[in-house]
Amino acid sequence: MKADMRKTKAELVEELISLRQKATEAHDLRNRLEHAEKSCRELRTQFEQRTKELEQECFDRDRTEEALRMAEVIVDQSPAILFRRLAGGEKPKLVYVSDNIRQLGYAAENFMSGEVHFRDIVHPDDFERLGQEIQYYAEEDVEEYTQVYRILTKTGDVRWVEDQTSVVRDVEGNKTHNQGILVDITERKLAEEEMRKSEEKYRRIVETAGEGFILMDQNLVIVDANDTYCRLLGYPRDEILGKRPLDFAAEEFRQFMVTNRENILSQEYRELEGSVVTKDGRHIPILIHGNNLRDDQGKIIGNMAFVTDMTEHKKALALAGEVQKSLLPQDKPTIQGLDIAGKNVSCDEIGGDYFDFIWRRDSKKGPFSVVVGDISGHGVDSALLMTTARAFLRMRASQPGTISEIVTAMNRHLTQDVLETGRFMTLFYLTVDPENDLLEWVRAGHDPALVYDPAQDVFEELKGMGVALGVDEGFSYQENHKTGIIDGQIIAIGTDGIWEAINTDNEMFGKDRFRDIIRRNAHAGASEILNAVYNELNQFTLGRKSEDDITLVIIKVQR
Repeated sequence: MKADMRKTKAELVEELISLRQKATEAHDLRNRLEHAEKSCRELRTQFEQRTKELEQECFDRDRTEEALRMAEVIVDQSPAILFRRLAGGEKPKLVYVSDNIRQLGYAAENFMSGEVHFRDIVHPDDFERLGQEIQYYAEEDVEEYTQVYRILTKTGDVRWVEDQTSVVRDVEGNKTHNQGILVDITERKLAEEEMRKSEEKYRRIVETAGEGFILMDQNLVIVDANDTYCRLLGYPRDEILGKRPLDFAAEEFRQFMVTNRENILSQEYRELEGSVVTKDGRHIPILIHGNNLRDDQGKIIGNMAFVTDMTEHKKALALAGEVQKSLLPQDKPTIQGLDIAGKNVSCDEIGGDYFDFIWRRDSKKGPFSVVVGDISGHGVDSALLMTTARAFLRMRASQPGTISEIVTAMNRHLTQDVLETGRFMTLFYLTVDPENDLLEWVRAGHDPALVYDPAQDVFEELKGMGVALGVDEGFSYQENHKTGIIDGQIIAIGTDGIWEAINTDNEMFGKDRFRDIIRRNAHAGASEILNAVYNELNQFTLGRKSEDDITLVIIKVQR
């Protein structure tokens, strides 16, 4: 301090200036240090950011390399061969082909080195066509196209390939490369060829078949028809295609098809009879066997049907039907005190229902017997069995014995005939004795006869025990009796085809409706009552084909 006091003013000023200068330098140094620290921090941040970026790049590169390796493995194991060639030029050069071309016996290097050119492995028979197609696609500037042709493997085997090629362009839109894949489709081509041969074989079968054949789409529009179907209708094929089968159906059959369309088409397989109208106006009966066509997923894609001309068959059945009808009563019995009417309608040309009148034709007085029978099923076999049953019944009824003895003998005989067939026959045998006011009957599994008294408005069923004929050979049938025949009473004996008839709404005709018709027409004669039942039954089942034979006998007491 004393030394500082000895300094001159000038020295102090100079020292102060020096200190100030050093302070300024220290401040500058501090600023540079702060700037350096800031730069360091920025460099560290940039370094960390770049480190993260490099780590991500490395990660992405690893993933890309892994994906590339996986792609190479997939391509290597794939049937699809990848290729890339330069665009343009008379002899386009391959710049890439995948290693899995070895499945054809070649190495990728064979093509890359020029040792083998792709044109060398194209089948000679396809070479010219292939070149023309490529030229066409190039001239038309087609961006993507597919070609199918044959190539030769290194061992000389022929393989079919599908070539899917696309165009690669540069930023200016110029074609630089063509690239795509080759897929071996030999198995598919062989399968297609087998299918073609199979289709051709079945086409020949269908074309030469004796039955008509039609193929329809989902809307039942005919898309194909064989010659037999064309000849059946008398139309050339071009006048049939594009139309529906209903366009050729007879009016009654058309109404039936329209009314029952949903029910018919809901069946996977269907069989039905009808009739068609030919070009010259003839009506031809036909039998149709049809079914749905489905794809691999089970979706309906169309329909098909075989159509059989039933003309000759129907002629034979019509003749048989005439013979069968001739076996039914032809004359109305004339019995004092009784008005009698009977009728049989078969659902086919011939049937298994039966009714008969048995009485002494030399006497107009009773007793009078009526028999109504129903053979199980319907058709030719039922008709033949009915004929046998009628013959035996008439023979046995002409001999002495009660009606129970007649039916018992008939059962023994019939059981021997139907033992192996599973058929049987229901029967109602009624004897009316007006003079003695007596009803006697045997019921063999048949629905009870009805007796209606209009005065009391009461229905009574003629019941009784008894199994169907042809079931138990040793069964002994018993007679049932009822006394008191009243004027105006109506006796009705029918088969189940009446009350079991079904309309288009699947509603059953039923016995209540049947009884009501008898009640409403009780004032009329037997024939009028009979016709009333058949008329209402026909109206009820309009639009639906009858599925069973229908037989009814009406006896009205008139004193």
